[in-house]
Amino acid sequence: MRFAVVTGISGSGKTQVARILEDIGFFCIDNMPPALIPKLVDIFLAANGKFDNVALVVDIRIRDMFKELDDELKKLKNNGYKYTLLYLDADDKTIIKRYKETRRVHPLASGKGLLDSIKSERNRLEFLLSEADHVIDTSGLTLGDLSSKVKNIFMSDRNPENDMKINVMSFGFKYGVPIDADLVFDVRCFPNPFYVDELKELTGNDNPVRDYVLSFNNCVVFLQKLYDMLSFLIPLYTEEGKSSLTVAIGCTGGKHRSVTMANMLGEMLEGYDTEVSHRDIMRGRTN
Repeated sequence: MRFAVVTGISGSGKTQVARILEDIGFFCIDNMPPALIPKLVDIFLAANGKFDNVALVVDIRIRDMFKELDDELKKLKNNGYKYTLLYLDADDKTIIKRYKETRRVHPLASGKGLLDSIKSERNRLEFLLSEADHVIDTSGLTLGDLSSKVKNIFMSDRNPENDMKINVMSFGFKYGVPIDADLVFDVRCFPNPFYVDELKELTGNDNPVRDYVLSFNNCVVFLQKLYDMLSFLIPLYTEEGKSSLTVAIGCTGGKHRSVTMANMLGEMLEGYDTEVSHRDIMRGRTN
């Protein structure tokens, strides 16, 4: 089991890091009391591989219990458990700005001004900063920058192309455009197999329909241009921290042309983590 402890200054981005870790397969628990950490590790280890990657977020929100964190982490090491301690930080100006934007109250406020609360927190967390395996200063980082740094730490052998989950979906315009689509493409401009008697009752999953659609040069050119555009866009989306992309391809009924195009595009994107689905392929008998 790979075990991570995420901590750091309030407002430094621990919630965003937890979401990034969840996207890459970590089971995350927020605001964890230190005394429960060794027991929780034992439970996870006894789960026979069900929890391969676990991350705990522990910070000053647990107040006085935070003093116990150092002792509990030492117990883990003494018991032979390895873990990665990630510390998040940001300069005072950035932290203050984030608190002003969210209008949240600092955990140590209690009559103190915001700047005094931040300084008090830094003093309490100083021992963790010195023990951290990795420190990320989030001042000025975009979500994409933060995502890249976290993934570089916990996915050293990663293929950047697999950072993005791509969903290619066929659909029929007569049933409405998918509300979860990021990119929508209309293939109703291409010849319709519905008007070919022997193809009418088939779908784009059948070879005769596929061969018919791809027999038109414009369809082949469209697919290549669509692939080229996505190859350009996907790294840009990844850099901005987007973890999934839904590409919707629609024809009239979502049975022939869009299905063929979605299947073909899925094959062309085989280097990425791609899933192909056909929303309307079983609806109705017309295209």
